[in-house]
Amino acid sequence: MKIIKRETLKQKPSPDAELGFGHYFTDYMFTMKYTQGEGWHDPVIEPNEPQRFDLGTSIFHYAQGIFEGMKAFIQPDGSIAVFRPEENWARMNRSAERMCIPQFPADVVEEGMEELLKLEKDWIPTKPGTALYIRPTIVATRVMLGVHASTEYLFFIILSPVGSYYAHGLEPTKLLVEDFYVRSAIGGTGEAKCLGNYAASMKAGEEAEKKGFDQVLWLDAKDKKYVEEVGSMNMFFVINGEVVTPALVGSILPGITRKSCLQVLRDKGYPVSERRISIDEVIEASKNGTLDEAFGTGTAAVISPVGLIRYKDEDYVINGGKMGEITKMLYDTITGIQYGKLEDTYHWRKIIK
Repeated sequence: MKIIKRETLKQKPSPDAELGFGHYFTDYMFTMKYTQGEGWHDPVIEPNEPQRFDLGTSIFHYAQGIFEGMKAFIQPDGSIAVFRPEENWARMNRSAERMCIPQFPADVVEEGMEELLKLEKDWIPTKPGTALYIRPTIVATRVMLGVHASTEYLFFIILSPVGSYYAHGLEPTKLLVEDFYVRSAIGGTGEAKCLGNYAASMKAGEEAEKKGFDQVLWLDAKDKKYVEEVGSMNMFFVINGEVVTPALVGSILPGITRKSCLQVLRDKGYPVSERRISIDEVIEASKNGTLDEAFGTGTAAVISPVGLIRYKDEDYVINGGKMGEITKMLYDTITGIQYGKLEDTYHWRKIIK
């Protein structure tokens, strides 16, 4: 892997700094280009510097771009671990197919990521709850106006030391059920991790934030009846002892933390179902006292308890506004594996030395 060193390194945040999420970026990045007829080429690790793009570049006009999110963690023996990266590369190639982007070689980008992490190891924070966030992205780079798939692309990986995704950490989140705007419809791009999905969610998110909520809980586009996901998380409900999560019907992102939690739950003997669940069922369970817990899962937030849901101007408090036992078990298990505090019986940690 070709590495181009920079002359002057950036000032790293202090060990006690409040990192927030996505505010700091490391010295280097991995890049690789695609040209029609040549394929993916020129993988390199180079200084992370501002880039120049022609204003006619197609990504600015047609949003033909995708991304992923992973985290790197320092292990007790000083090595670096990444959580299930092969799942991210597979999902990213599925997103690429949906967005008419050429498939990329996972082995090449995995090597690039590993070499980048070795180079940037000193950027990985060690304060509890922190990690080095990994953002692989592909954008269309052909200078062209016209609604057609690009013939040129840039693959890049940038890194950012992060703390908790939510400013309040593990304090339960408050969700506003969105019954007007829609994020995605079956047949759309909801199951792809593409740029436009996030732009489409911002208006509802801003309105929810003004009302004091952390996130929007999306309903399906057709009937405005079935729970789908939160903007940054897949959703789970514990109803009368059963753990229920919305089925992947084509409009929901197939989360890797979601997949991991389902496996842990089943292995520990919890009754689990993946099915369509209506918001009315959730509200009725809250009213009759059978909604034991609710939580979200995702790379950024890991496991986030939900303490309150507002639907049609009514507030429904869940588990007294506190983290539930199943939520805590999953948080402790997933983070325990990620940080090397628990035995990785699933072989989910990719160790980089």
